[in-house]
Amino acid sequence: MGGLSVGARLIDGAGLAARIRGEVAAEVEAMKSRGAAPPGLGVVLVGDDPASAIYVRNKTAACAAAGFYSVQRNLPDTTPQADIIAEVEALNRDPAIHGILVQLPLPKGVDSDAVTRAISPAKDADGLHPDNVGRLAMGHPAVLPCTPAGIMEMLHDEGVAIAGREAVVVGRSNIVGRPMARLLLLEDATVTVCHSKTADLGEVTRRADILVAAVGRAGTITGAMVKPGATVIDVGMNRLPPGEPGGKSRLVGDVDRESVELVAGLLTPVPGGVGPMTIAMLLKNTLRAAQAAS
Repeated sequence: MGGLSVGARLIDGAGLAARIRGEVAAEVEAMKSRGAAPPGLGVVLVGDDPASAIYVRNKTAACAAAGFYSVQRNLPDTTPQADIIAEVEALNRDPAIHGILVQLPLPKGVDSDAVTRAISPAKDADGLHPDNVGRLAMGHPAVLPCTPAGIMEMLHDEGVAIAGREAVVVGRSNIVGRPMARLLLLEDATVTVCHSKTADLGEVTRRADILVAAVGRAGTITGAMVKPGATVIDVGMNRLPPGEPGGKSRLVGDVDRESVELVAGLLTPVPGGVGPMTIAMLLKNTLRAAQAAS
């Protein structure tokens, strides 16, 4: 892709997510018409973190709109780890539940890995159980992590060439960075993963035909760090304080949109880019688990 003097074209993640949710709803309706039970999602929310509560509320609303059955277990932040795991195990045993989501982060003192391992791999709606992570690492994916899977859907929908292209992932979390790199590798991209110890971040990112920013720090990627015409995927969700007294806080990504938009060929906005796709893929994962169980 060549450079664009008029600015990057924005990828409509919200629109694509709506199409996927519509397809999922149609498949759920077909299941019900055959007499099959609808997909069921069980959500465990521990504590009262406002951002987590909003995420869970959005996911629950999306489930209802798609015709899913859903249950939510709200636990206080003082809940012992053993009791959280007991809730997960109860959902494992429930035949009406096909996907389980434990909303992260969990309160301090709770071992998130132990709780994740308690989820049945077949009901792992987020694709974070070690069995599913291992399958992806070996090149035989089963359940995919929602955000990286959603990004791949966007790249495919936009017709972005992946095989043989340079891809750079900034961030190495188990939720986005690492699985994102593996999915790009599976489609024959040449992948570099950058992180806080990368010596010259800009020197690396300027090589990228596909650049994925997932570090959780506003404005990390600037226009000077982007190859002209590159596809830039902004995973960040950072809430900035109001610019003036009495103003509203702003939601921004890891990309400095103003400068990057002048250089990139394609760019995901924040909000309205990657976020809606994550929820759409959660529904898709749960639907596939229900179909496999029927």
